[in-house]
Amino acid sequence: MSTPEIGDLLLDTGHEDRIGEFRGMSGPYWALRPLLGGREWEAEPARVRPLTPRERLRAATAERNARSRGERL
Repeated sequence: MSTPEIGDLLLDTGHEDRIGEFRGMSGPYWALRPLLGGREWEAEPARVRPLTPRERLRAATAERNARSRGERL
């Protein structure tokens, strides 16, 4: 997989299938940030993949629901 664009949503299979927003590179790792805010984490590029259309829809719905509850940072 080539280096994603800032803001692309990715699934990190190396961290319990966490979904994060690509924030940049940190040495050999990619920096991902949780959708609802919080601490970035480093992911191994070989263990990261783009979201499927279903996963993308699910993530967008979860983000909108959290924002409506005031949980979005």
